[in-house]
This record gives sequence, structure tokens and C-alpha cells, in this order.
Amino acid sequence: MAMTLASRTLSVTINRAVDEVYGFVANPENLPKWATAFCKSVRRSNGDWIIDTPEGSMKVRFVERNALGVLDHYVTPAPGVEIYVPMRVLANGSGSEIVFTVFRLPDMSEARFAQDIAFVEHDLRTLKQRLERGEDRATP
Repeated sequence: MAMTLASRTLSVTINRAVDEVYGFVANPENLPKWATAFCKSVRRSNGDWIIDTPEGSMKVRFVERNALGVLDHYVTPAPGVEIYVPMRVLANGSGSEIVFTVFRLPDMSEARFAQDIAFVEHDLRTLKQRLERGEDRATP
């Protein structure tokens, strides 16, 4: 029987249209702009997206773009290991709601799980600030 993992679902309201939020988050090139606790840089390598994290390089794969706001992605920290990361953007009036679930992985300490939650909370706040300031529209 499969093991059930502890989880924590986090959300943040963003005062931007759902299609604008989805378009920004669905582009892996934007990860270092908002997921700053996790992603230091991103690059393409042999058709894959590779992110540089505090724990080293990892492959990341997003689900295909869709009309449902699904931003689920998979992080591969080591060959044969793939971590599922569920994420959604939902309409919230004229704005958006980002919903992100953090799972406590097997062998993960309570302290590390709390740290992962804090990192995601930080990154969601960064995403909110960046998009509400219109920084995604600025030219480099």
C-alpha cells in the first residue's frame, strides 16, 4: 500500500489577471525571478530545463500549458528521483489565487519540512510583489 505524505497547502492572492499570472509562472525562464529561495538560475540543456538550487543542479519539468491554470511540475534532484509539485492559478474576482502544495517527503525531518514551507511562503510573496508591481512587464 502506498504511503500517504503529510502536506501543507499555501496560497497567495495576486492583484493581476489569471492569464497574466499563469503566463508568467508557466515560463520556466521566470523561476529565478520569483522562486528565489529555491532557484538561483535556469538554463536549457539537451531539451531539459535545469535549475541551479542551493542543493545543486536539478531538472524541472512543467505539465503542458493548459486552460485550467494547472502549473504542476516535477523536480528531479537525482537520476531516478522525481518530486511532484502541485500548483494552480485560479481566478479570484478580477485577480488571481496561486495555490501550492508542499509535501513532506519520506525521511524528511519536521524541521526540514518547516523550512521548505517557509521557502515556498517567501517565494509566493516574491511572486505577488513582482507581479503586482508590474516587474514582469519591464524591459531588461
